[in-house]
Amino acid sequence: MAAPVFLGAGQATYARHPAPGVTTERLLVDAARAALDDAGLHPRDVDGLGVASFTLAPDHAIDLAWRLGLRLRWIMDDPNGGAAGMNLVAHARRALQAGDAERILLVAGDHFGPGAFAALVDGYNRFTREHLAPLRFGGPNALFAFLTQRHMRAHGLARADYGAIAVAQRRWARRNPNAVYRTELTLDDYLAAPLVAPPLGRYDCVPVVSGADAVVMSAGSGGVPLAATAAAYNPDGQEGNGLRSPLADVAAPLWSEAGLGPQDVDLACIYDDYPAVVMISLCDLGLVTPERLREFAQRRLLREGWPLNPSGGMLSAGQAGAAGGLHGLVEAVRQLSGRAGARQVPARAAVVSGYGMVLARYGAAAGAAVLGPVA
Repeated sequence: MAAPVFLGAGQATYARHPAPGVTTERLLVDAARAALDDAGLHPRDVDGLGVASFTLAPDHAIDLAWRLGLRLRWIMDDPNGGAAGMNLVAHARRALQAGDAERILLVAGDHFGPGAFAALVDGYNRFTREHLAPLRFGGPNALFAFLTQRHMRAHGLARADYGAIAVAQRRWARRNPNAVYRTELTLDDYLAAPLVAPPLGRYDCVPVVSGADAVVMSAGSGGVPLAATAAAYNPDGQEGNGLRSPLADVAAPLWSEAGLGPQDVDLACIYDDYPAVVMISLCDLGLVTPERLREFAQRRLLREGWPLNPSGGMLSAGQAGAAGGLHGLVEAVRQLSGRAGARQVPARAAVVSGYGMVLARYGAAAGAAVLGPVA
């Protein structure tokens, strides 16, 4: 059975402070149309739709299908935040292989008005609402500050090692016209920035923006092949220390199914809400060993410019809510199809990850996909 392919990818404009009148629905529609245009398709050519959004409510995927004028045989809503993108891809892959649809549009994004993000954070789930929000815990920054502290102690790392990720990705973001933050960022700037939740400083914390991302998948040929997907959910019941993500449980079968190894990919689009999460994911996927994290960050990323998140990642492009789960995938599709513009790298294969759903202390859901190789 031929592997499903990605025919196109698109984004709505990312903005820290969007213009008056911008809505989540508008952003999702803009991203969907951009992906369809990139694929050379019309809405009538699509018979499947997957949607991820925190702020589309009270609407759902079927409402968006109506707005887009889609007539569908397959539809899906995914509420799993940063893990939703990889979930949607995995389910769409099976639907295409089973013949439930021929072409599927996947779209994710959010618009946060005044106070909307704070309300989302405080009411993220019942545990957060009942046990953390009353403490005024500071949202995920505080939780991932604790995780970063544990990671620093476990691997003997310094703030500058995490800063190498933020600085290297900002260099890529300067070539991405849809990145919200494109001004130069030096390691000195990173270290001098105000602390938000020690050891996390301003540039460790993903900035909240409004925006949306979309891709089009097909059962046919002529696009970027999807070689493998894998995911795991709540593997440790939140009883671990968070330094081993769900990706560690699925990396071996992911690479085996793809017929590739970590050494074969030319770029990685890793979910990057915090630099420590990037490092954990890189290790769990086998792209770097824990004892070489400092060398990888300081030499390969900062000095040699290895393409980790060449869109600038969410740390510089911004995190548009649930769009974060598709952000890296859009970049990988663009890179492998040779349509990444000024930031284009020579690439035949890529790995993309998603991570999210903080149940109590850290993310409980993660997935990854291997794309390529392309000719």
